[in-house]
Amino acid sequence: MLIAVLSGFIFAAFIPVLGRFIRHNILAALLPISLFVYFASFIPKISAPSGEALHFFYQWVPSIGVNFNFSLDGLSLLFSLLITGIGSLVFLYSANYLEGHRYIDRFYGYLSMFMASMLGLVLSDNLLTMFIFWELTSISSFFLIGFNNDNQASRKSALTALAVTGSGGLMLLGAFLLIGMEGGSFLFSDLLSNQTFTNLRESPFYIAIIVLLFLGAFTKSAQFPFHFWLPGAMKAPTPVSTYLHSATMVKAGVFLLARFTPLLGDTAAWNNTLMIVGGTTMLLGAFHSVFKKDLKEILAFSTVSALGILVFLIGIGTEESLLAAGTFILVHALYKATLFLITGIIDHKTHTRDITQLSGLRKVMLPVAIAGVLAAVSNAGIPPAFGFIGKDLIYEATLHGGQWKSLLTAAAVFTNILLLTAGFMAGIKPFFGELPHSYEKIKFPHFLLWMPPLLLASLGILFGLAPGLVDDVLIQQVFLSLSPGSEIGHLKLWHGFNTVLMLSAATILSGIILYSLLPHLQKLSPVVNKTSAISSERFFLTFSRSFQRLSLGYTRTLQHGYLKYYLMTILVTLIALLSYRLFSGVDIHIDSSKLSALTIYEIGMVMILLASIIFAVFSNSRLIAVAAIGGVGYAICIIFVFYSAPDLAMTQFAIDTLSVVLFVLVLSKLPPYLRYSNVKSRALDGMVALSVGALITILALEVLNEPINSELTEYYAEYSYKLAKGKNVVNVILVDFRGIDTMIEITVLAIAAIGVFSLLKINNASNSAS
Repeated sequence: MLIAVLSGFIFAAFIPVLGRFIRHNILAALLPISLFVYFASFIPKISAPSGEALHFFYQWVPSIGVNFNFSLDGLSLLFSLLITGIGSLVFLYSANYLEGHRYIDRFYGYLSMFMASMLGLVLSDNLLTMFIFWELTSISSFFLIGFNNDNQASRKSALTALAVTGSGGLMLLGAFLLIGMEGGSFLFSDLLSNQTFTNLRESPFYIAIIVLLFLGAFTKSAQFPFHFWLPGAMKAPTPVSTYLHSATMVKAGVFLLARFTPLLGDTAAWNNTLMIVGGTTMLLGAFHSVFKKDLKEILAFSTVSALGILVFLIGIGTEESLLAAGTFILVHALYKATLFLITGIIDHKTHTRDITQLSGLRKVMLPVAIAGVLAAVSNAGIPPAFGFIGKDLIYEATLHGGQWKSLLTAAAVFTNILLLTAGFMAGIKPFFGELPHSYEKIKFPHFLLWMPPLLLASLGILFGLAPGLVDDVLIQQVFLSLSPGSEIGHLKLWHGFNTVLMLSAATILSGIILYSLLPHLQKLSPVVNKTSAISSERFFLTFSRSFQRLSLGYTRTLQHGYLKYYLMTILVTLIALLSYRLFSGVDIHIDSSKLSALTIYEIGMVMILLASIIFAVFSNSRLIAVAAIGGVGYAICIIFVFYSAPDLAMTQFAIDTLSVVLFVLVLSKLPPYLRYSNVKSRALDGMVALSVGALITILALEVLNEPINSELTEYYAEYSYKLAKGKNVVNVILVDFRGIDTMIEITVLAIAAIGVFSLLKINNASNSAS
């Protein structure tokens, strides 16, 4: 299992080596195909009457409880099959769609990395590793959405998607940490098996947990008011839109809500929030989809609406709604992936996605037209398509939705009417009517282009005619994952004449009538588009620009380029923090018995030190000031010698000598010495310097009053020689016990040295050129 999950990352890592071998063939598709077969092999175990979730454990960072814990149940199996199955078709499709693209190998690397991230997300049983994979989906989708990085719109869309989903990921981390602390474990299976979900619902942090969890899920699954990033992400190549925005990434938030429903659901706060947000999203997305002309925009907004339906169903929280949600996940993936792939073929061949310019394409791409019609039928919920079963289950769920059932049902019917119209606009409109003369010579699409959408569309019909193919082996297992221990009826194409059938018929009839009014709907597009002035996207863009201006002002204030003020800011902050710590309830007591008597030598060194400081501060000569600073350092070195620290003294001697030499070399190149500071400025500098010195002195004296940790002292004294073979305890601590710290310090100094050297080389090159 670990190899299966990480194989996508391994493949991406070897892209620089394998790239030339996969540029012009379908070898890259072998990876997702193999993974699909692997996960399909678990179907008998998961669907067995006594079948339970399969758990896999691999150590990673056991010291902090972060391991690869994977769990395979009905819900994760369905998503794994969608990720690898549709992924296989997208890999095959891309082999021809991006044929000849100079970065197609890079594209496969991004795609495989995203596939691995999604698999890790849906299979993770450990909340911390789930979060890691969650963030990896955001990062890899950023690369995919911005794949055409020479296009400004693509770069902007990728950054917007990353900003929104990344911010939600930060919220999700907070939710996971609270769940782990309140539940006593970061393993989801432990949280369920220990019955801690009751404690979580009664926890004082319950509202905080679900709010943070909702923010993570809503941003990823494009729920209102975060839905705006998804239509913008359509700047990505069509295979990316197919994979990310129909079956995988955007459903990650839905997966998260479904996964946590048994743990956190069945409360008013949970259910009502999801119903309101999901209902708003499904209505808003469906409404906008019928007023768009671009095929990708139509599919984007209808995808937003479908995601809203799933959140809406999870929010209802009944057995019927959870079964409907599990079924609709598969229904939507099949028909929406088909429509996206078809859109790519149309754009690839006609170089336009404007439905007002597309018609009659069935005459030049019949298999694509068949796939489009089948997908539109499933999207519309017309029997015998699988979508008909899914839509009936939605109505069944809303009719059992409690006191708000009439309102819930009306919202679902209205949404499905609009989605039917949008599906016909994308799946039927481009293929019927007269074929424009400019399209008569279109070359018939390659097999790798029309085969994937036709296969997916055919499955949408096959599963409708024979729902038993997926009912027991997948859908029922998904339902049991969402509602453990519950029982519900099996999927059927025909349930007799009842209210649900009448609602389905009314939906189909109304949708067809609305589709017939398409020319009139398109005339209203400019009016609807004007509502973008009050959209959430406009709000977030305004907020982003305001935050950018604030950041610019903040940066100009603090990062102004004056070294003196940088140091002043640091020192004043240090004074404030130390003063607060030392003078807020701390009893400052100096034990004079621990202070040794001053000798004439020490007094002499202090006098030299004070004289050097005075020369350094008040001298008008740079060389005298530098020499005085060196005198300060040497005086401190001699004091070290007095106190039996020759190693520190030698180190200080070397540093001070080198510092003086460097200062002289640098300062000799500067203009004549001038005092740029006035008396007031120098007085302020003196006050800050004296304050820092006084506080450091008090701090040092306080440290002397602290009792010595004899155990620590004895440990270093005993083991410095035994373990590190060194007799100098201080050196052993720096080099061995704190070796990594010292190594990092050396690394920083080396990087700084390289930077200085590079600047000097650039300066020399500029001087030579001039």
